[in-house]
Amino acid sequence: MAKALAKEYELGKDFSVGLWSENPIFRQILGMCPTLAVTTSVINGFSMGMATLFVLFMASTTVAAIKKLVPYQVRLAGYVVIIASYVTIADLYLKGSFPAISKALGPYVPLIVVNCLILARSESFAAHHPMHRSMADAAGMGIGFAWGLVLLGGIRELFGNGSLIDYKIFGANYEPMVIMILPAGAFITLGIVLGLINQFSGKEKMVKETSCH
Repeated sequence: MAKALAKEYELGKDFSVGLWSENPIFRQILGMCPTLAVTTSVINGFSMGMATLFVLFMASTTVAAIKKLVPYQVRLAGYVVIIASYVTIADLYLKGSFPAISKALGPYVPLIVVNCLILARSESFAAHHPMHRSMADAAGMGIGFAWGLVLLGGIRELFGNGSLIDYKIFGANYEPMVIMILPAGAFITLGIVLGLINQFSGKEKMVKETSCH
């Protein structure tokens, strides 16, 4: 019983760290290329997040399953081939099922291959842990990356177009802040969100330290 509870706690911890304490975007500052490029709307952020989640989950699971079969000297090359295979599947699926979204995301879906988040989790976690823990870690990191993209996309779409998921929020008289859907808006939004998160985390840490003393 105790062993089962410990295993569940371990899996829960592996899953949860990617959602907040080690969030890929707001904590580890990984995957900045798609984060800044595609988050002009909620739909774009969500679509890129789901594609990345799929690739990360499948790549980590595969690496964990075959890690003992891959020679150490060629492990990174092998991981890249695995990642590229799943990226191709995601890219072709988007092109076939959601051509408009695929066109909006442009080259950034194929560029998931070089997203350092995926290779980093394959090398640092999946290659050293059993499959069930690798799956939990990949799911947490992927969902954490996805909600970060959706948050940034929502903020930029709201102030840049006055809408969310193409639904007008501010009404017809709202004057859109065009800069928010331009490249500069991505840096501004990310900087503000990071600043708020750091401020909140600092206060949270101070409260915990005070309560301990």
